Amino acid sequence: MKQFLTLLAVAALSASTASAACGKKVTDEGNLKSFDAEKKTLVVEKADGKSATLTLTPDSKGGDTAATLVGKKVKVVSEHGKIDSVAAGAAS
Repeated sequence: MKQFLTLLAVAALSASTASAACGKKVTDEGNLKSFDAEKKTLVVEKADGKSATLTLTPDSKGGDTAATLVGKKVKVVSEHGKIDSVAAGAAS
């Protein structure tokens, strides 16, 4: 019985870990409305008028330049609200 419960617990933990990393990437393009260096968050105002608040991580590419991009067009790729990359967008 102990072995069965142990196997059941391991299977449940494995399933929850696998579903957390779904790998769905979201690309937000628009103007960088604001950047909060303390909280490491930025707000992207998209063309449809909606805003996306996203969080930088230590692995975020381009995060060190986010402060210089405020008010400019940006392209942000994220997963579950955590930023993978931030880059200057094409000027219009």
